[in-house]
Amino acid sequence: MAEPFELIGFRYSVYTRIVRIALIETGTKARYLEVDPFAGDAALDRFTPLGKVPVLRHGNFTLTETAAILRYLARITGCGHLLPEDPRTLARMEQVMGVADSSLYWPLVRQVFSHGFYGPLMQEAHDPRQVAVGLEAGRPGLELLDAISAEGLVLGGESRSLADLHLAPMIDYFTRVQAGAEALAEYPALCAWWRGMADSPMLLMTEPFPSAAPPVE
Repeated sequence: MAEPFELIGFRYSVYTRIVRIALIETGTKARYLEVDPFAGDAALDRFTPLGKVPVLRHGNFTLTETAAILRYLARITGCGHLLPEDPRTLARMEQVMGVADSSLYWPLVRQVFSHGFYGPLMQEAHDPRQVAVGLEAGRPGLELLDAISAEGLVLGGESRSLADLHLAPMIDYFTRVQAGAEALAEYPALCAWWRGMADSPMLLMTEPFPSAAPPVE
């Protein structure tokens, strides 16, 4: 019997959603365990001392860090098409994933999305001023990814890679705020890539807000 997969995550976490998308894309079935890292869920301590999601377990093998999980899934499931063979294309894929983590996650998700959509929707504390701060802080990363997308190796290239899976949930959250959607429109190549991704089955199947209100103005 093949070793079972288990995903430990938080349904609203953009990184948990990235791994859920990767599971779908690779045709991998996994048991799901919901934990809330923001509530100090003790169940998470059984899997990682870092207190962060997602965590992937494959039999007795436990793996954290979303980028590492995606690479592992691509290799272990034989979905090598998600890892480009061409060195430059592979490097661009890894660059996109790194830029998303280092330069876009905080401003686009933790500032624009959290204070412009998630906080109001969940009736949690939020500061609308953080939307403008996040928009400005996210511009350099968006500009860089727009140039990469225009180049044509990844993000709109001939085939999908892990870069698409990694970036799509962040842009989805970002554009749920009207100001975020308007900002993305300033980057034509990246915007064209997003138009091709926005209605993809992998995003629809992992929708964390099935009855959410329209984007907040």
